[in-house]
Amino acid sequence: MEFRPRNYAAEYESNALPRLRADDHPLFYPAPLSDHHQVEDVVDCENSDFFDPLRTPDVKAVVPVEDTKDGGISSMHSSEPSSQVAVREWTSFKRILMQKFPVSKMVSVSSMSDVIITCGTGHVKSLTSMHLEELDDPQKFADEGVKVITGKEYVSRLHELKDEINRSWRAEDRVTSMKLSIKVARLLMDTSVLQFYPTLFILATEVMDMLGDMVWERIKQKAEFAEDGTRICSLPENFKESMICFDAKETCNNWFRKAGTIRELLPRIYLELAILPCWRFLRDQHVDTLHRLVLMTRGLGDPLASAYCRLYMAQRAQKLPSYDTGHLITSVSDIKILLIWNLSTKETTYGKSTDNKRVLVSLMEPTIEYIIKCIFKDASQRQASNALVELGLGRNQFELFGSNPYVSLILHHLLKELPTEIVSSNAVEILRLIECSNDDSFDQCLNYRLLGFRLSESRPAIGIVHAVVNTIIQVITVYDKLDDYLKVVDAYVDIILQNRMGNHLNTILEGISERACYKEIVEDEVVGLQSILMKFLSHFRNLEDVLALGHFLEILDVMYGSSRNFVYMQILNMATRNGSIHDPTTVQILFEICQSLHDGMDFANMKDDDHQQPARMISRFVQMVDYGLEMEGHLTFLVECRGAFGGINELKETLVHSSNCLATKALKDGRKHLSFVKSCIAFSEVTIPSTSIHIRQLNLYLETAEVAMLAGLVSHADGLIDSTISCLQSVDLINGFQARVDVDEIVISIQKLCSLLVMVPGNPELGVMCTLKRILSFVNSQSWMTSRAKMRIFSAIVSLSAALSQNKLPYHTNLEIPGNDLLFYGDSSYIEELASFSDGVLKNLVEAIEQEPSRTARGNMALEACSCIVSSFKINDEIRLICLKLIETAKLHLNASNKYLLSTIKFLDECWSTSGLTG
Repeated sequence: MEFRPRNYAAEYESNALPRLRADDHPLFYPAPLSDHHQVEDVVDCENSDFFDPLRTPDVKAVVPVEDTKDGGISSMHSSEPSSQVAVREWTSFKRILMQKFPVSKMVSVSSMSDVIITCGTGHVKSLTSMHLEELDDPQKFADEGVKVITGKEYVSRLHELKDEINRSWRAEDRVTSMKLSIKVARLLMDTSVLQFYPTLFILATEVMDMLGDMVWERIKQKAEFAEDGTRICSLPENFKESMICFDAKETCNNWFRKAGTIRELLPRIYLELAILPCWRFLRDQHVDTLHRLVLMTRGLGDPLASAYCRLYMAQRAQKLPSYDTGHLITSVSDIKILLIWNLSTKETTYGKSTDNKRVLVSLMEPTIEYIIKCIFKDASQRQASNALVELGLGRNQFELFGSNPYVSLILHHLLKELPTEIVSSNAVEILRLIECSNDDSFDQCLNYRLLGFRLSESRPAIGIVHAVVNTIIQVITVYDKLDDYLKVVDAYVDIILQNRMGNHLNTILEGISERACYKEIVEDEVVGLQSILMKFLSHFRNLEDVLALGHFLEILDVMYGSSRNFVYMQILNMATRNGSIHDPTTVQILFEICQSLHDGMDFANMKDDDHQQPARMISRFVQMVDYGLEMEGHLTFLVECRGAFGGINELKETLVHSSNCLATKALKDGRKHLSFVKSCIAFSEVTIPSTSIHIRQLNLYLETAEVAMLAGLVSHADGLIDSTISCLQSVDLINGFQARVDVDEIVISIQKLCSLLVMVPGNPELGVMCTLKRILSFVNSQSWMTSRAKMRIFSAIVSLSAALSQNKLPYHTNLEIPGNDLLFYGDSSYIEELASFSDGVLKNLVEAIEQEPSRTARGNMALEACSCIVSSFKINDEIRLICLKLIETAKLHLNASNKYLLSTIKFLDECWSTSGLTG
């Protein structure tokens, strides 16, 4: 067996493709010559799964006219009926209302709730037991004999009533259904337990809605069918009153007369609202009906019951095909009067307690929010301006927002729903109105905050922006509470940054520092700080510009918990996204930030992404630090990082990579910094064993050995290669199983080791084949080593042996270190030892292929082995027989038309023809 002589330089030249200089990038796409071509290019781009980032920016900027007509996502839902949208919004509103005011543990049951008392599980509460239970107002239940019921029992009883009404209707006992519905509506008169009222409202109105739907279907059936069941007509969606027969109208009138006979005002209104859509059977216009109902609600003395009754009216009015917003505006005006009266009087319906007033306002807020949303829903700018005039916020649509005080709570929800254009053009007037409207119904700072966020939705005139921001800066200076200060500042930071108001930035940061740095701050305030600091970090491109801001670092120091970590992560992300980090001050600040993140890690749960992300970011930071020519300082930095962040396994790999890069950088000046290179290699050697995963250790040893060879440190390289083999032999299995990806990794690492051994001088004392024999022994001793993995490793060893046998090696270290081609030049015993060793490896290679269980894999492995053997050895009878055997194996297990098989046979025929052998 004789190795094939190779001329690597000549082979490279003969196989290299001709190279031509390209004037343009191969992916460059020229700009279109005309608008017509431009549109075509955009269409092609949209139809393709791949977008070329090198296309011209002009093409990317083109947007089809159809997409911008209505703007945004709303156009996507233009085909959805408005009635379905209203139903979905009402369902969502009810769910949020229930979450905001959950069911109380215990609910009082007054005499007006007889339908609950009669069939419910009420019982008499003693003073002792009442004291132990968390009732909303214990004073109301101080007397013996008050009936109470659990919240769950109350809800359960209402569901039972709903089922009873439904069963009675199906049994055509509509009188019972009507009576039970009136009793349910009467429950809404009871506001004794304030916090329970929203739940009661939702459950009771669901009963009302059910009744209204059943009455609607009843009358519609009368209109479409005769008494004998014959169809008279089929009413369209937008039917008119003239299409309704007399019998159906009479039935409809009868239901409204029944509702009108109810003695109590509140149940009477609720019953008529339940069947409100049925007015469509009697008349085409409904303005008078809604106006009459909204005036009737003024007779309700209880402000909470009155507000929720108006809420139900707003919801039921959407069932009508069309209506104006007049009744909604009247409802808001009436609720405003109720709020002013309750806030101004010392004693209200619910007692003198300030807390009760606050609870009442919070309970009324959802009704205001929903009604105002209905007023401005789909309203044009002109319609919105007219609505504001009717609400008393302007003399005409051109002079909006007078200087008269307005209820803060209502003003907040108006500001939330107004069209962006109105807010933008009237920002100064709105600001004055907020200043005048300072009452107990709502926190004034939240209105200032909302105005800021609404202004951010558009780009107001610069004069308006300066006027508003100057006023806001004056307003917040009087705030002593950090929380209030942050709430307002948070809304205006983006505006200030976008309009380059640097003087205000300093004022804001100084104000935060004064209120935060000398006292303990609570969690809500930390969250507010997080939001503001994140906006600073998002605006600036360079971290140094942020760190240079006055008081920024002081404010950062007072933060804690997850909010601080979130800001730290953003700082690290910002620092590492723009290339290397050079500034020593910045490096020190980031190092301290990384220390804080590291100290807060839970290393027992490092598999969680929440813990892995900070570890990755710290490793990224260490990797991006660059001390330039101060390489000694950089190595010192790596030593500090190893001590500070010892719990992060990923970082240890980064430290070794960085150290090896430093050594390679130092070698660019030749052997001038050899002692420093030795220090870097020593650092890597000490750090690698602390890496917990053996395969990672193996690769790090290999990498460091390559650096040692580049530096000409052969003894260091030998030691590192020895450590690599030892690490390879200590690879452990988990439950006797090695994952496929791990086996592949080990094979790749051994192949890299073989590549490195090409330029490592052989050791005559231990034997030239010492390292290769250890690798071979390792492969044959591992039961988990697959046939495929063995074949790849044996092929790498054969190729290495063939390379070492050449008179000139394929590559060297570029230093005056003699390779094996010089050390053993003309030494026949060296070549014989290589050939003898390779002969044994070749047998192992053939055996590995025969042991492969998969037929297709065995055939492909046989072809790969053929290519390796023919490339490594001279063609003689022995090699020819081995190759023929492998080709027969491939033919046996692969399709006769397999391209790999045919090309390999052709290649072998050429080789045999050249060597004088025949197939």
